[in-house]
Amino acid sequence: MQTQKSFTTHDTGTLYLVGTPIGNLQDMSNRALETLQEVDLIAAEDTRHTQLLLNYFDIKNNKTSLHEHNWQEKAPELVAELLSGKSIAQVSDAGLPSISDPGKELVAQAIEAGIPVVPIPGASAGITALIASGLVPQPFYFHGFLPRKKQEQAAEIQKLSWRPETIIFYEAPHRLKKTLANLVEVLGGQRRIVLARELTKRYEEFLRGTTEEALEWANNNEIRGEFVVLLEGQKDGDGLPADDQSLLDEEVETNPEAAVRTLVDSGMKPNAAIKQVAKETGRNRQEIYKLYHHIEEENG
Repeated sequence: MQTQKSFTTHDTGTLYLVGTPIGNLQDMSNRALETLQEVDLIAAEDTRHTQLLLNYFDIKNNKTSLHEHNWQEKAPELVAELLSGKSIAQVSDAGLPSISDPGKELVAQAIEAGIPVVPIPGASAGITALIASGLVPQPFYFHGFLPRKKQEQAAEIQKLSWRPETIIFYEAPHRLKKTLANLVEVLGGQRRIVLARELTKRYEEFLRGTTEEALEWANNNEIRGEFVVLLEGQKDGDGLPADDQSLLDEEVETNPEAAVRTLVDSGMKPNAAIKQVAKETGRNRQEIYKLYHHIEEENG
């Protein structure tokens, strides 16, 4: 097993992963400031954005870019610098590197090369929102950004729909309305949700309610700021008959059309229920669709 101890003498430099503020610059730690001042080089997601931070704290140091579009070429170059003995601080535009931001590739390559990696803790938007959300804080499941395309996003939401943990997403303001519409379509309108916007900034706001209420708010208000979306996890037996989840599991195996009905009765949209049962049975979605609508015709 590979070990790393901070008091060990190394022939290489050290890679520091430095947390930066997610909004309020006063959240910058003294240790983070000292690290940015003393390293040989700062690898930034956006050097222009990081320069504003450095200017605020009167830090003068060398910078280079490391982002999702250049990491394949840049990461090996930075590893070479570290192997030569230079120390590097990696930062994202806000929060912790690698958490829905560039960073993990350089970390992996540095570890592979035997270079010590030292995290300098800082703010994380997901955790900051979670502790003030009012939803169950543990366990939680951090997902980050959902796919942008509607069908891919809906499929991803469906995969997550049965997780019991509080689920944390990030979303941009121009995509929030479509994402909320997808959540309502897949999960129904009664799942508890919290929208946290502009965290630690002047206009910080928490919006709490159901998915349906969140979509209504988004449809009637101007959407500004970056959002953390926190979704209540699926509760045991939520909306299901008293026979509990084991009945559904049995139905999926023996009576797929009844399984679709059970899911629909629990509040899931028909198309989402059909997709779920088709996936679990390995059967064609169209086949399950026809079975379900045959039931509808008989009951109609």
